[in-house]
Amino acid sequence: MEFDYAKLRGRIREVCETQERFSDLMGMSKPTISAKLNNKSEFTQPEIIRAVEVLSINLDEISSYFFTPSVQKTEPATPAPDKAE
Repeated sequence: MEFDYAKLRGRIREVCETQERFSDLMGMSKPTISAKLNNKSEFTQPEIIRAVEVLSINLDEISSYFFTPSVQKTEPATPAPDKAE
């Protein structure tokens, strides 16, 4: 399952200004943070706890930052051509 990290990305920009600064505060490499934010790798529980501390996220808001399912974008259905009668 993929998660939508748009709200988390916004909080990172708000608090840390850059993903690089966030990765430094998390004690992780920038490529590792990037992989997690792009659903290539999952956040572990200790990483979520650290991010909550770094970003001052309220405990009751954790799910909205880390567990919002990603919605798949789909193409609109193409209507079938009218059959000549």
